[in-house]
Amino acid sequence: MYLAKEHNPALAASLIGVATAFIAATTLFAKALGTDQFGPAMHPFQIVFGRFFFAFLSFSLAVAILRPELQRPHLGLHLARTIGGWAGLVLMFASVAYIPLADATAISFLNPVFGMIFAIPLLGEKVGKWRWLAAGIALVGAIILLRPTPDSFHPAALLALGAAVILGFELNIIKFLTRRESPFSILFVNNAIGVCIAGAAVIWVWQAPTLAQWGLMAAIGCAMAVAQTCFVNAMARADASFVAPFSYGTLIFAALYDILFYDVIPDAVTILGATIIIAGALLLAWREGRRQRPLIDEHPCREHSELSGVGNMPIVRFS
Repeated sequence: MYLAKEHNPALAASLIGVATAFIAATTLFAKALGTDQFGPAMHPFQIVFGRFFFAFLSFSLAVAILRPELQRPHLGLHLARTIGGWAGLVLMFASVAYIPLADATAISFLNPVFGMIFAIPLLGEKVGKWRWLAAGIALVGAIILLRPTPDSFHPAALLALGAAVILGFELNIIKFLTRRESPFSILFVNNAIGVCIAGAAVIWVWQAPTLAQWGLMAAIGCAMAVAQTCFVNAMARADASFVAPFSYGTLIFAALYDILFYDVIPDAVTILGATIIIAGALLLAWREGRRQRPLIDEHPCREHSELSGVGNMPIVRFS
């Protein structure tokens, strides 16, 4: 049985703020690796391998030092979840090499919408009019960001959209996992399997990285490990409906990194599309927050229950 974390909204908001900064940083580093800034442009397979390899090293070090209790994993669910996360990251990292970080990040925020849609056949959930309205609003924002005109459309935007679809599917698998395993166990096993999958894929495209590229791959893995740790601890200390608005700081940091490192200032289309997507996602989070939730004493594991709902957890990319 897991012990509930102390309810601390202020700490939760701070942890999510840190998580969003690091999540946006992973796309910044991936963009640098996917271009020729620090050596020959790196294949997305190799970038994702670096993400899983160095994140796994980080969590392995944590296991060696902290010696947490690890549950027996459901390997089938973990394998399905990790394959989805790996594929989503490949598409996401491929997209940021060609389109602004803010655009790719905003499109990726569609993952709660797709997670909701997949929950209908996979989990048998019923979706009411408010949730469909939220999904429709977010999809309108995505269409705007895709810029579907001959002069402005970029095919790489579809890669980010594909990433959102796959990560939405992954959220439903995470729901199953959080019913039986602790967050740390899920993260550790996910990264262990991810190293194997990414390692098998990268064999065919491997190129010798420069010293700077090794550093960037390590930075992606470590940044994601920090972000994941902050995220699960934030969700354990506050309601998901409270945490949700703070998670959109990822978009702010992505736009800031674009300005600082690539002199790319978000245009009116980016701002409009991102605002509409966030409005739809916040409406979804608001409705979930209003839904009657069980009393804490009926579910001793608050950490478990707050991480388990598809409506409650799809705010931040978690792969």
